[in-house]
Amino acid sequence: MGMVGDGLDKAVQRAFTRPIPKSAGAQMRYLVKQLKGTRAVAQVLRISQRTVERYVKGQIKKPRPELAARMEREVRARWQPQVRARARQRAATTDGIVVDTRARIGYTAPVGTTDDARLRHLTVALPPRYAARLFAAQEAGAGDRQLQQITAEALKEVYFQDGGRRAGTLEEVRLTDVEHIDFDL
Repeated sequence: MGMVGDGLDKAVQRAFTRPIPKSAGAQMRYLVKQLKGTRAVAQVLRISQRTVERYVKGQIKKPRPELAARMEREVRARWQPQVRARARQRAATTDGIVVDTRARIGYTAPVGTTDDARLRHLTVALPPRYAARLFAAQEAGAGDRQLQQITAEALKEVYFQDGGRRAGTLEEVRLTDVEHIDFDL
C-alpha cells in the first residue's frame, strides 16, 4: 500500500482499545485463530506450516526481524475489526478526518494568477464526506495516486476555496512530491 493508505490505516489503528499481542507465540496463535488454520497462516507469512506449529507450541520464541515485522503487520491488519469499523463509521458520518501533509501543492487556475506549485505544510480538518470517500476508495483497492487525488479535492474545497467563500475559479489542485501525509480521526 502507499503512503496515503498507510496513513489511513495508522489513523484507524489509533482507535484500538487494547494493544496487539506482544510475543511471537501470542501473535501466531491469534493469526491461526483468525485465519482458521496453520496452513493459511504459513501461506500468508511465507513460511512453512511446521514453523507456524512450532511458534504456536512455544518451541520457537524469537522470529527473524523480517518475519517479526510481517507477523506484526498481519496481526495489526486483523486486530479489533469492530473497533476499526466503528472508528471509520464515526469519521465518515460525524467527526470527519484531519489530514497533515507536507507536499508540493499546485493548482490549475485562470490566466493571470500564480499557480506555481510550492512546498506547503498543511493541517486541515476535512468534513465527513471526504473521510467516507477516502475509506470507500481504500476498501475498493484504490491506489495511492487515487487516494492522493481525493485528498487534493478535499484540500481544494476546504483549504483553498474555504467552502466556496474564496478562490471560486480554482479548477484543480495537485499533490506531488509528498514528503509525509498523516491522518487523524
